[in-house]
Amino acid sequence: MSSQLSPGQSWLGSPIDARPLFAPEQAALMETLRRLEPADWRKEAVPGWTVHDLAAHILGDFYGRLSRDRDGHQDGPTFAPGETLEAFIHRINQEWVDTYRRVSPAALTDTLDLIGGQAVRFYETTDPDKPSLGVSWAGVDPAPRWLDSARDFTEFWAHRQQIRHAIGQGTDPDPRLLSVVLDTFMRALPRTLRDTPAPVGTQIQVHVDGPAGGTWTTTATESRWCMAEPDTGRPAARVSLDAEVAWQLCTRGVEPAAALAHARIDGDYELAEAACQIVSIIY
Repeated sequence: MSSQLSPGQSWLGSPIDARPLFAPEQAALMETLRRLEPADWRKEAVPGWTVHDLAAHILGDFYGRLSRDRDGHQDGPTFAPGETLEAFIHRINQEWVDTYRRVSPAALTDTLDLIGGQAVRFYETTDPDKPSLGVSWAGVDPAPRWLDSARDFTEFWAHRQQIRHAIGQGTDPDPRLLSVVLDTFMRALPRTLRDTPAPVGTQIQVHVDGPAGGTWTTTATESRWCMAEPDTGRPAARVSLDAEVAWQLCTRGVEPAAALAHARIDGDYELAEAACQIVSIIY
């Protein structure tokens, strides 16, 4: 990958190339949906939404990305007076899901297959260096396209896991996909720690066990916490999590207190506790 960070975004860390993973993720989604029994579509996938609702939401994300970034279509919902970004996103998502409840599972699945395929081709051909939509949970707007695309990839992956969990299946263990999800989620660490004071040079590490895991280090600099500084090997705090707890923490399937109870903490507990406030979704 040739993508480079602009000087003002180097704190985000090394670029992520999620482009080759959209096709296998889409294939896995379609396999999951086509194996559902009729009753599965009515099971709750996330609070207030069934499997059908969540599948419709994914379709809305596909349509939104293609319409806005491929086709240059500018019409659509706008902010209500005084509405926050979080409230706006939740409102328009609910409006879309409500509309699609009249669409049968079979029709919804076929449409997801068609439009999802177009979305895959779009993501595969994007320029990772171009500025794109902001990623609020990483604290960057505009974001580089590579981060915006990786953010979308994590959303599609996480929603598929929620569907799997709703029908009694475990998380997909494929490390090709989960490793990129975790790498993307950890880019929320600098924003998570933005109000955490520490001497310049202080480092916090988050380590995730397993084949999809890794170690992410964020460093206190004069202006912000930064993912780009080299690991000194002497973190002030180190948080070790298993992969399941880590991704669920970032999407708030697990609350910080529960994650801390499962974690191995070395060093400064308050810094470790601050790192475990990480949220890598609009929440």
